[in-house]
Amino acid sequence: MASPLKVCIVGSGNWGSAIARIIGNNTMSLQRFSTTVKMWVFEENINGRKLTDIINTEHENIKYLPRYKLPENVIAVPKLCDAAEGADLLVFVVPHQFIRNLCDEIVGCVPTKARGITLIKGIDEGPEGLKLISDIIREKMGIDVSVLMGANIANEVAAEKFCETTIGSKILENGLLFKELLQTPNFRITVVDDADTVELCGALKNIVAVGAGFCDGMRCGDNTKAAVIRLGLMEMIAFAKLFSKNGSVSTATFLESCGVADLITTCYGGRNRRVAEAFSKTGKSIEQLEKEMLNGQKLQGPATAAEVYHILKQKGLVDKFPLFTAVYQICFEGKPVQEMISCLQSHPEHM
Repeated sequence: MASPLKVCIVGSGNWGSAIARIIGNNTMSLQRFSTTVKMWVFEENINGRKLTDIINTEHENIKYLPRYKLPENVIAVPKLCDAAEGADLLVFVVPHQFIRNLCDEIVGCVPTKARGITLIKGIDEGPEGLKLISDIIREKMGIDVSVLMGANIANEVAAEKFCETTIGSKILENGLLFKELLQTPNFRITVVDDADTVELCGALKNIVAVGAGFCDGMRCGDNTKAAVIRLGLMEMIAFAKLFSKNGSVSTATFLESCGVADLITTCYGGRNRRVAEAFSKTGKSIEQLEKEMLNGQKLQGPATAAEVYHILKQKGLVDKFPLFTAVYQICFEGKPVQEMISCLQSHPEHM
């Protein structure tokens, strides 16, 4: 019998804590995994107490996922290397801005036979253009990396409401291994091999959600929002086709949970939509609203819009993606929010 696989969760925000509930419970009942799960927690002081101490004594992340208990076998660890030491399976769930530094810090502590899965929604703009988060982890750490993306609002997953999700994996057996670690009766997983498209969907839908939030702020109604979702999906597909490494993008992947389902739930329920609506109504900056509204969580949509815009500009393709471009310009270049409607009216789809 092979020794049980040790799991480390890299990150402990809202989504990281929700996934820790699943992993903690599953590892207690599945022989294949070690029952102790280490979770790296960025140390913070909450009313004079360390967050790791609170999690390890009260088994609750009171800052990022209050009111939901974490299983007692999930141990919060403040030093990244200590958390990752000897891990066989690494679950990455941190804001995408931090991934490069974290990989540099962790690389010496993890065996090369380890396998990773990223739940991180975002892309990186490298010197040579588009970089997927899984590629950064793969290159820096030399391990195989799967991705998990889907219509998974963290608090609903924590409340054990039914949802679906998608794992994209270039090595099928690794995708199936993570499915075993993560699936529950209320968290149903489909494994597909089009991993890059799965990951791009997770990043790009946050840009569309910002556009949907602008429309909510202007009280445009559900028909307009449906147009944002549809045109946004068309731009997501076009972008994925443009940037796929081997030209093979399966349109069927967009019908999985990581595609149309995640897009819908984010445009109706996510933090990107909520902050964009407030931006539209208050005229405050995105940074200011992130501080005021998100209790330390990071917003991914505007940052991803900026990365996508720079990549499109480099390639002279800005005109082909009016919705992505409008979101960027409204967030960062002071364009009026009404530009969102103009971009829909004159979208190439309608020409």
